[in-house]
Amino acid sequence: MRFMMMVKADADYEAGKPPKPELMAAIGTLSAEMQRAGVLLENGGLAPSAQGAKVRVARGRVSVKDGPFTEAKEVVGGYAILRAGSRQEAIELGKRFMQIHADTMGSSWEGELEIRQLLDFGPEKGSQ
Repeated sequence: MRFMMMVKADADYEAGKPPKPELMAAIGTLSAEMQRAGVLLENGGLAPSAQGAKVRVARGRVSVKDGPFTEAKEVVGGYAILRAGSRQEAIELGKRFMQIHADTMGSSWEGELEIRQLLDFGPEKGSQ
């Protein structure tokens, strides 16, 4: 099964401040380990919402709203696509990832990671 982990943004992220080098190094180490194990399929960070746009359809009309978006806690700052044998395994991987944040950022840091199973609707259904 494939899962997507989405790390929610914080105020520093939305302000365009780069992550701590120690955090990026720790994430790099975990990512390399997970790639070698065949668990991590893809990962990356996203630019702040100020550089993004939302495309919406309402009443049959398409509209575009440029960022920034007001609810920073709902903005995704980064993602990873994982291969895991179960939902519980994906959760354990997510806990490891978030523990790196807690260890690096300190006990006052708060963050959130959302984990969702990817569903395949296209011709490559066997790739889960």
